[in-house]
Amino acid sequence: MAGDFRELLEEKAHFMASSRDYEHCSKVIVGIPMDATTSFRPGTRLAPYRVREVSESVEEYSIYQDKSLEEIYFYDAGDIIIPCGNVGESLRRIEEVSRGLVKGNKKVFAIGGEHLVSLPLIRAYHRQYPDLAVIQLDAHADLRTDYLGETLSHATVMRHVVEEIGDRSLYQLGIRSATRDELKFAASRTNLYRDSLLSEVDEVMGGIGGRPVYLSLDIDILDPAFAPGTGTPEAGGISSRELFQALHRLAGLKVVGFDLVEISPPYEKGDNTSILGAKILREALLAY
Repeated sequence: MAGDFRELLEEKAHFMASSRDYEHCSKVIVGIPMDATTSFRPGTRLAPYRVREVSESVEEYSIYQDKSLEEIYFYDAGDIIIPCGNVGESLRRIEEVSRGLVKGNKKVFAIGGEHLVSLPLIRAYHRQYPDLAVIQLDAHADLRTDYLGETLSHATVMRHVVEEIGDRSLYQLGIRSATRDELKFAASRTNLYRDSLLSEVDEVMGGIGGRPVYLSLDIDILDPAFAPGTGTPEAGGISSRELFQALHRLAGLKVVGFDLVEISPPYEKGDNTSILGAKILREALLAY
């Protein structure tokens, strides 16, 4: 890889079917093992490695899309080296690596890590695409001004995103947990759809049109029955089938970047959430 940002990466287990030829790949997987602001159950820093490991249990071929990972070229760049406990430096490194990849015309597929890692990724994309729209698939609004006294938190990430990309450029789907203040903020500055996903996809796509889109997927949009391995499980969510249906429909948009966050391997048995994460990443790589 060319560019100084490569010094901030270290190779880990590789995602299934990934190429070792960086120059000829337009899509790049990056792991971001950070959970510095996790407030309930830590462990998301372990997800990038585990999702890669269990990807061997998932077929390269998608019966939904009639495509195979063996038919596309994508590179696994490894993990960003995160200085544990230093949130500011961690975010700086994530943005530096992301900017380097985006400038090199690479489409980033990130595996978190807590949801705060989306902020520097989106900042890097916004520099490249000034008219960027962001779709957040999540159980939580993440629009607080601060959480436990911290303004940079997994619970505040989307408020920072709004300040970055501008009002009404954030589309929040699947939200079923928020404070009254968060909903008040959303009413005037975002597009928040309470406790719904599939029924709103067409409206969201119509509102975004041909704008470039960054798609951020928090695994806790799913009901804990389908994804128990997460730091902040929220009852009453959607099924994995509904999520795949939404991801496939969103392929009609100009998706320029993607992240999957908040998988926490220590809180599951049998790797079910990590295996689901690998399948989600497969579908994203093939769809976008």
